Amino acid sequence: RDGYDVVIVGGGGHGLATAYYLAKVHGISRVAVIEKNWIGGGNAGRNTTIIRSNYLLPGNEPFYEWSMKLWEGLEQELNYNAMVSQRGVLNLFHSDGQRDAYARRGNAMRMHGVDAVLLDANAVRRMAPFLNFDSARFPIQGGLLQARGGTARHDAVNWGYARAASALGVDIVQNCEVTGFLTDASGAVTGVETSRGPIRAGKVGLAVAGNSSRVAALAGLRLPIESHVLQAFV
Repeated sequence: RDGYDVVIVGGGGHGLATAYYLAKVHGISRVAVIEKNWIGGGNAGRNTTIIRSNYLLPGNEPFYEWSMKLWEGLEQELNYNAMVSQRGVLNLFHSDGQRDAYARRGNAMRMHGVDAVLLDANAVRRMAPFLNFDSARFPIQGGLLQARGGTARHDAVNWGYARAASALGVDIVQNCEVTGFLTDASGAVTGVETSRGPIRAGKVGLAVAGNSSRVAALAGLRLPIESHVLQAFV
């Protein structure tokens, strides 16, 4: 279409999830997701993501626990195998200071009703006997376990959300890069310029991860963040 109620720039997990919940929960189905490459590429091409809610601060813990509960029912809701595996997330500690920090984190988690168990070295050894406990540079003294944590497959999550959003009427436009923004006389954004032509929009959302500052600059916005290129062996 030449116009939508909402245009979301970025066809990764965040952009597609936003489109899906706008349509399913809020009844806004005139939504387009614009992706410069293909669904399941980009950052989601890393394949594996860790799912967890083992955070410390009061603002973080309830937020990520809500996310964790979404993960736990995601495959059933989307009717798609995102390879969600709750095999547990174990953070190791190697000093008394780290142990105390993890004890505080575990207590904060339990205060919010989240599962957390502080393990000593023997318990960790029983759980993961393949680890180097004694001759490592930093010997393992124990760990903090969230048994409900685990992994999911990044690209499969994207495909699941894309499939479900599309079934609700969301248009997903691949190989379509945003090159600028449409604005009115007051400077308000009214749509996007793309490599495949202009698209009008009531609202525009950005979900472009490390490209946020670059894309926002096309609308004259300077975001208070910096993007740094990293390499990760995953």
